[in-house]
Amino acid sequence: MPGSIAREQDILQLAPPKRPPRLSSRRIGIHTSVAGGVENAAERAYRLGCNTFQIFSSSPRQWAPYLLSRRQCDEMRRLREQYDLKPLVIHTNYLVNLAATNPLVLQKSMEAFRGEVERALALGAEYLVLHPGSFRGRDREAGLRQTAAAMAAATEQLDLARGSLTVLVENTAGAEYSLGGSFEQVAELLDRLQGVLPVAACIDTCHMHVAGYDIVDVAGWRRTLGRLEASVGLKNVRVWHCNDSKAARGSRLDRHEHIGKGKIGFETFRRLLNDSRLRHAAFIAETPIDTPGDDQRNVATLRRLVVARDG
Repeated sequence: MPGSIAREQDILQLAPPKRPPRLSSRRIGIHTSVAGGVENAAERAYRLGCNTFQIFSSSPRQWAPYLLSRRQCDEMRRLREQYDLKPLVIHTNYLVNLAATNPLVLQKSMEAFRGEVERALALGAEYLVLHPGSFRGRDREAGLRQTAAAMAAATEQLDLARGSLTVLVENTAGAEYSLGGSFEQVAELLDRLQGVLPVAACIDTCHMHVAGYDIVDVAGWRRTLGRLEASVGLKNVRVWHCNDSKAARGSRLDRHEHIGKGKIGFETFRRLLNDSRLRHAAFIAETPIDTPGDDQRNVATLRRLVVARDG
């Protein structure tokens, strides 16, 4: 879950940074507030030292959507072009559950997901991140089938070909009844959607860790990436959520921590950022804001971990 955004209006008062040093092709950013208008997120991201960023296009915990004006969408596109901010990643509303057994919740989820896709297209976003949902009351396989069917139905007659939008299925912390706790579940959902809409994956480091994957030990990291390659495919991981973890491996507790300050540690993020197989991806933090400047510090930490040459 992205960190607190209560004080991010202050970021607009910061002096614009110098452009990030061209150490590599890595795209590094953070989840950014849309307070005062969605277009303000681009200015905030630039002033935080980002060259990519993630936002909510509407309230993350309410069904009622924000209405975006043409002016806001045009300004977002202009600022992204001016500051070379790409890709733009949008995270869907947390209430969306396309595996829901309650018909009313499922209907609301499908309407909300369609709205997310429509706003992402209007803003020119490259990626829309989706949690695959909770299958409480049925078996996991049925939950996967319903999520795939609901995604297809919700986007029916939307012209996804007119933009460059790809829906990213995110892995989850492995909580009971939650889809996406394993790479194989993410891969199955992607397989079901091939040819239906553009899909790929978003992998969260905290979720990997608390779901039980060993990403701290060097040998464990290699085994985990091997398993990810064999299931989802590393080329299909378009965004990495770079979050340290307050909770222990296998705990299934989704508690994000500042980069290097949790149970995962600096070295895992160093390996992640410098793996040449992942250079195509964007790396976006969803770390807490416990004290002023935490967002900038987490972005700066990720940038410092990138070595001067790819590889």
